[in-house]
Amino acid sequence: MGDRLAQVAAQARAVADAWSPPGAPASWWLTAALLRGIADDEVLLGIAAELPPDRQPALLLSAAVRWLAADRGGELARYFPEPGGAQPAEDAGFRPALAAFARAERAELTRLCAGHRYQMTEVARCLDVLPVLAAVAADDPRPLALVDLGTGAGLGLWPDRYAYRYRLPDGSERQCGDAPLRLACEVRGAAPPVPPSPPAIATRVGVDIEPHDLADPATRAWLAACVPPEAGAVHRFAAAVELALADPAPMVRGDVVDALPEVVAGLPSDTLVCLVDTYVHVFLGPQRLAAFHAVLAGLDRDVEWVSVDPLVPLGPEARTTVQGLDVPEHWITENRDGGVFGVIGRVSVRDGVRRGAVLGRAHPSAAWLDWLPGRRPAAARSRAGP
Repeated sequence: MGDRLAQVAAQARAVADAWSPPGAPASWWLTAALLRGIADDEVLLGIAAELPPDRQPALLLSAAVRWLAADRGGELARYFPEPGGAQPAEDAGFRPALAAFARAERAELTRLCAGHRYQMTEVARCLDVLPVLAAVAADDPRPLALVDLGTGAGLGLWPDRYAYRYRLPDGSERQCGDAPLRLACEVRGAAPPVPPSPPAIATRVGVDIEPHDLADPATRAWLAACVPPEAGAVHRFAAAVELALADPAPMVRGDVVDALPEVVAGLPSDTLVCLVDTYVHVFLGPQRLAAFHAVLAGLDRDVEWVSVDPLVPLGPEARTTVQGLDVPEHWITENRDGGVFGVIGRVSVRDGVRRGAVLGRAHPSAAWLDWLPGRRPAAARSRAGP
């Protein structure tokens, strides 16, 4: 049990460091403080350590704490931001309030974790995907058929309905589109390809083993609890939910590997299939990931696969991405030091020939985007699998 406690504590601290590293905006303090509180508190860590590893224990428990605090009210609830509101200020009272809450609600937190799964729904990750979609559209004139793998609530199915702002290192900005929901991030490294307007998507479909029904208030409440308790993330989620409820996209219930051939077969033949996964494939496990690569090779369609997935769950010795692509050597070192980030990659399949390249990396909630210079997305052939 001691090893399990240490493992969960290390994972909680790694995620805290990723979301709120030194120099992060002050609004991310609570996200880090909650996860570090789980790592340091005997009661909370004990609850998390009893959960199966594939349930992402620290993150699942953080969502349970937030959901239950909102339901109970009281001292702990005042630290969590509301949609459209400001980030409550950090003070010395958070840790004592969290510890008291854990002891008072230990049984209910355990019950909540047993009955739920953690489901991260971060619409800002479209900031990572948009430049890749722009490059795809620039390279190929066919209409895009977007397949969002592990779609969850389907918020990633609408990248053409959001507006984007990228703040470059020199202080200038690149903007894309005009929409009520505006997503913004800081760019590190090279400037990504940002078109004046998002690429047009001719058809779209989401695939998930358990799609989430946003029309259900209980489902919305749980998904909101899984969003990082940062004011911007809370606001983005609420706004994206309203857009999705107004115009729901089709979603298929099924495993992202097993359902893919039938989903792709149902897409218009004149479209370019564009598979997108954000923080999905890294959790498939080696056998299922290998199975996905086999399915991809047998689709008999020209396909683009855009992936934003971290290296960390692959293990501290991971050297390649879920797409089987090499990453810069210093990224591997930073990964081992706990710097969780999503690696942005593109794999293109044309007439059975597969090519790919790593294009950049990003903050888990897209607060920053580190784009690699001089990369043509389809310049180098990748291996057949990871």
